[in-house]
Amino acid sequence: MPTFASMESAPLKLIKDELKHKDAEELKEIIARLARFKKDNKELLSYLLFDADNEAEYIIMIKESLDESFELVNKEQVYFAKKSIRKILRNVNKCCRYSGKKETKIELLVFFCQKMNELEVSWKSYTALSNLYISQIQKIKKLIPSLHPDLQHDYTQMVESL
Repeated sequence: MPTFASMESAPLKLIKDELKHKDAEELKEIIARLARFKKDNKELLSYLLFDADNEAEYIIMIKESLDESFELVNKEQVYFAKKSIRKILRNVNKCCRYSGKKETKIELLVFFCQKMNELEVSWKSYTALSNLYISQIQKIKKLIPSLHPDLQHDYTQMVESL
């Protein structure tokens, strides 16, 4: 059992076992309290409750959000563009973590790369942004072999078009 002085959290197995002994009302209170403490917890809970059932709609919603974010990128100065692009990528990765589905991750990363290509900033001449783009392509390529063969073909073509 964790102590206050050490602030170590209990192992996941122990937490799962303890949750089995709670009734529905207690579980609601625990989840509501957990959601209050961190924005990420609340966002994950929102995904699980409202978006997990319709992954296609979730992807569309994230893509619309990405469109808006890329429109706000400062195109005048590459330094600020780089900061904005990194922030956008952090949000994409967070959404991918919430979903946990490889198809969603590939779909969002491909869209991110497409939006970078459409950006009116000459980011290809800047090493940091170039490396960021290349690493996203590598992540996509690494995920593709684990998918169904039909999806592999479709996503491979998408990556080649980038």
